[in-house]
Amino acid sequence: MHIHPEIENAYKVLDGEELTRLEANELAVHITGSDILDLVSLANKVRTRFAPKFGACSIINAKSGRCNQNCRFCAQSAHYRTGIETYPLLAPERVLAEARKVYATGITTFGYVTSGYGYLEADAEFRQILDTVELLRRELPDMKLCMSLGILSRECAKQLADRGVWRYNMNLQTNPARYAELIADTHSIDDKIKTIRHMQEFGVTNCTGGILGLGETWEDRVALAFAVKELDVEGITLNVLLPVPGTPVAATPPLSPADAAKAFSLFRLINPRKMIKFCAGRETTMKDFQALLMLAGPSALMTGGYLTTRGRQVAEDLALIDALKGF
Repeated sequence: MHIHPEIENAYKVLDGEELTRLEANELAVHITGSDILDLVSLANKVRTRFAPKFGACSIINAKSGRCNQNCRFCAQSAHYRTGIETYPLLAPERVLAEARKVYATGITTFGYVTSGYGYLEADAEFRQILDTVELLRRELPDMKLCMSLGILSRECAKQLADRGVWRYNMNLQTNPARYAELIADTHSIDDKIKTIRHMQEFGVTNCTGGILGLGETWEDRVALAFAVKELDVEGITLNVLLPVPGTPVAATPPLSPADAAKAFSLFRLINPRKMIKFCAGRETTMKDFQALLMLAGPSALMTGGYLTTRGRQVAEDLALIDALKGF
């Protein structure tokens, strides 16, 4: 049995050559069935050569729900009735206590996430966030701090950078050209990209990706992979949709493990040297196939839970990472 010729051509990525958008789209359409495993194998070889180090992070939902944006997938949007727990911004001491628990497990990357549009000025809530950053940096200086606060003004971005924030998470979510249709129309994709550029200006690294399974096409998935490539961010987050009752995507059919494996592989082939992190949907949507997907290009995972859903125990995920090193 021979390798599909389009996968054989894609082996050039191992030699440092780039996959074109046309080639990626052809792989997306033509690779099916058992050929997907050959694509997964290539993606894992590319990850091993160019991004061999596995990592993990954990996050805290520092402000939950009551968001005035209408992101179609999000349990925290006030536009939908999803029944989640809502609460205001957590006190700095509460966040520190949770960060200490994460640090004690051996996880040294900690994400601080808030619901809402973002911050265009340093209001009282943003100043409390800055106080929290300062406390975390002082008490846990070895912990890498990642912030996900939504859209920021240049000045707010600078204030985070000045306080030693290591990374900023701002997901494009889908093909930028279809953002208003597939994600939200209460804010623009351009404002999200501006926020990424602000963080880059001030030397903060970025983690930028999206969600698979929203009803997008294969061309949309490839477009997202190239959009994050063009932004030259350091990390790429990949989520598989877990449809939330009450949201507009509640009845969306789940993404198949085969399609997820193909999509993950394409992201790795298009972004061979980047950290790719498998986040939401790993345990809940992909379930028994999560280890296969971790061999399809990701070099990191999120552990310990997500914004409104539980995850696996950290010890289980660290054991998984250790086992993956054998491949």
